[in-house]
Amino acid sequence: MTETDRARIFPAEDGSGRPSRHPAPGTGTADLRRVGAHPDFWYPVALARSVRSKRVVATAFAGERIALYRGESGTVHALEDRCAHRQVPLSMGVVEGDTLRCCYHAWAYRGDGRISQIPYLSRNDGRPPRGVRGYPVREAYGLVFVFPGDPDKAAGTTLPELPAFGSPRYRTMTYSRTVRCHYSFMHENLLDMNHQFLHRGLVGKLHPELLEHRTDARSVEARYLFTHAGGKRNHGASLLAAEGIRGSDSSDVLTIRTVYPYQTLDLVPENAERPAFRLWAAYVPEDAEQRSCHTYGLLMIEKPRVPGALQLAWPFIRRFTERVFAEDRMAVEAEQRAWDEQGEDRNHEVFSLILDVREVLRSNGVPIRARAAACGTTQACDGRASAGAHPAG
Repeated sequence: MTETDRARIFPAEDGSGRPSRHPAPGTGTADLRRVGAHPDFWYPVALARSVRSKRVVATAFAGERIALYRGESGTVHALEDRCAHRQVPLSMGVVEGDTLRCCYHAWAYRGDGRISQIPYLSRNDGRPPRGVRGYPVREAYGLVFVFPGDPDKAAGTTLPELPAFGSPRYRTMTYSRTVRCHYSFMHENLLDMNHQFLHRGLVGKLHPELLEHRTDARSVEARYLFTHAGGKRNHGASLLAAEGIRGSDSSDVLTIRTVYPYQTLDLVPENAERPAFRLWAAYVPEDAEQRSCHTYGLLMIEKPRVPGALQLAWPFIRRFTERVFAEDRMAVEAEQRAWDEQGEDRNHEVFSLILDVREVLRSNGVPIRARAAACGTTQACDGRASAGAHPAG
């Protein structure tokens, strides 16, 4: 059965006999893979350390090309990546003081996108053109965030709160990777822990038991009990889980949340008072069709009592998490290719948790722009920013 068929056939899980709240066929439910990320949130678009002084970095959000630069004052600015004159990318330009000068005819732009100088025009030649769009921008958690939506809403929209970041109890590993899939596949992958067979070569046999899940208009939360049921486990997995999953008689509680548009994961080992690690992730669409997203992840790992132990374990944890991510990426990119070939979502979903998160993503998102549907390829539409990002931390 397809996702929409399930709504017709399956009764409510509370045994009431009432029909599921998930829409049935013919109700006009939008294909989630055609729903875009809502722009009225703060989205990371670069590692802060990659935006060095007097350097310009090209990035993108949902087909909008953005030029980031750090001025002489140390402040990062974000401008529409095109000169108002001949549309040459401003990311090819030169930083002078706190202005960005186009490499072609040397038009200079302030951090808000206004033109400050056209070298070959005098003041008597009239007002300069309007300039380009400037984006609200903030630096936090080692990332550069932009607000691509209504700029009047930026001040009233909070950044995600990550109390473990910067805490002396935790050390953070940062990830930055392009994944060629719609961002919704990433949310589904992390929430649905029934895919541990994919990682059997790394974690052995893990048995995930869904303890509970709940949802509201903007979020979904799931709690799993994980037990190790045998098989060889990667050394990095043991180090990352700290005191958890050491044998068949131990267990861990994993709590995963999608709080639109971000996602978090906390792992609390058996008998522990706080998480052994906490993950925060954002999946930022790059192209106008939103069939490719850039994943930014902050993995905050609790420091053990033995000084220097985490430093020694760091390379093993890094390699383990990279391998897990590579396996996940293989799967979600295969899902995206299937959608591309079929032109629609033909998933036969039976897990109510995934149906819930799909509804949250669908109801909080926005329609993908019509011009994207006319594009043969994302590159032809947007010439999106380079995908050659690398992890940090």
